[in-house]
Amino acid sequence: MATEVDICNLALAHLGDDATIATLSPPEGSAQAQNASRFYPIARDTLLDMHAWDFATKRGNLASSTNTNNQWEYAYIAPSDMMSAVAVISPSAQNDYATRMSAGDTPGGITSNYAPTISAGQYTPQQFVLEIDNSGNQLIYSNQKNAMLRYQAYVNDTTKFSSLFTMTLSWHLASMLAGPVIKGDQGTAEAKRCTSMMQGYMQQAKKSDNAHRQISVEHIVPWTSGR
Repeated sequence: MATEVDICNLALAHLGDDATIATLSPPEGSAQAQNASRFYPIARDTLLDMHAWDFATKRGNLASSTNTNNQWEYAYIAPSDMMSAVAVISPSAQNDYATRMSAGDTPGGITSNYAPTISAGQYTPQQFVLEIDNSGNQLIYSNQKNAMLRYQAYVNDTTKFSSLFTMTLSWHLASMLAGPVIKGDQGTAEAKRCTSMMQGYMQQAKKSDNAHRQISVEHIVPWTSGR
């Protein structure tokens, strides 16, 4: 599997730069290494945030917190490695990927702040919100008792990345490096070219990633969800 250094060198190769980086932490003395060390974490995290990648999906029980928000019944502490919350889950949920669907929705377009609970044999959406308390802690408010959370986590380990994600990341990073490596209008044009290549690989990566889920999404309209 590709390492962080491999991904950075691949990004430089996309730009036609013959330099080879040996280390990123700490970065070696070259300008390429300095720029790659600065932009790689940004490229990685923004790409992780663009899709619910299966290798970054986690779930677990939420720890309770003091609830001072009278609009919600329960408050929970957000996981420290959470990038984004996907679904608050009932402990009895059999298929927490099911959700309420509205006109124009597709199974891949699951609303991020709804999660199913079981009611009379059907799934009904469970709302939640993320807020910061007065101490700066990120909390998840919900009416779900003993809630579990499905969420996207920060992933630093490149061995977890799929091959298509790695290629997409290398082009995403190249688009960020184009300006510092290639100055002027040529650098701007290269950044656009790399972004276009990233978007092409992104489509393939998302399609491959979605194929890893064999989930039948249950369509429930709002006026029948409570039956």
